[in-house]
Amino acid sequence: MLNIKEDIQLWIEQEINDFSQNCGVISRWRKPLVAVASAEDELFSELKEAVGLEHQLPEEMLPGARSVICYFLPFIPAISESNGEGRRASLPWFRAYLETNQLIARVNLRLKQELEKLGGRADFAAATHNFSREKLISYWSHKHAAYIAGLGKFGEHQMLITVKGSAGRIGSLITDLEIVRDTRPEQEYCLKRAGEECNRCLERCVFGALTISGLDKEKCYQICLKNVDFFKSANADVCGKCTTLVPCALKNPVNAG
Repeated sequence: MLNIKEDIQLWIEQEINDFSQNCGVISRWRKPLVAVASAEDELFSELKEAVGLEHQLPEEMLPGARSVICYFLPFIPAISESNGEGRRASLPWFRAYLETNQLIARVNLRLKQELEKLGGRADFAAATHNFSREKLISYWSHKHAAYIAGLGKFGEHQMLITVKGSAGRIGSLITDLEIVRDTRPEQEYCLKRAGEECNRCLERCVFGALTISGLDKEKCYQICLKNVDFFKSANADVCGKCTTLVPCALKNPVNAG
């Protein structure tokens, strides 16, 4: 079993630096997080059963799959804080969404090339827009793969909270190389789910899509589509209000001290 997590971390950091310095992007990121899951983890099968036949198993995406590499690219605080006011996504938040999707594509290509040098194969799903518009069901959920890998825990906003918060983007890649796995944390990262008083993410969703009863996916998506109109970009289906100006935006607030 390969122990190459430090190499993976380095490859991602190198790609971030190259992208930031040479591609004319404005967004910036903090140090990435990396975790690896077994492609045979039973939670992938449970996820498929819960979501439906549309959601693929690692083996269906890459025959012979052995490992799923997941990583989190956390935004710098200024990007998160910019999205605090108003009902529309902020320009820095919108821009970070687009630029991070481009970065994820570059990172996955770099990882694929490096894994191939080690004699493996790899494949990946697009960073976004890999879902059914009618059913709002993804055929590969990066955030659920990251949860299975142990990269974080879900919060009340149904986003993944990592040790560096939830304000950022998740990428993942499947390979037939067997890589040392990470373990899932047992403790909660969400204050509410840890038994403390916090409804901040629900309060932040002034649109009523996120409530104590859960997330109304259709209403959430319609809010995102309003930003498409606002920014006049088909790729601007973003919001992110529930992950900004909240205790879990930039850190795991349960273990913050």
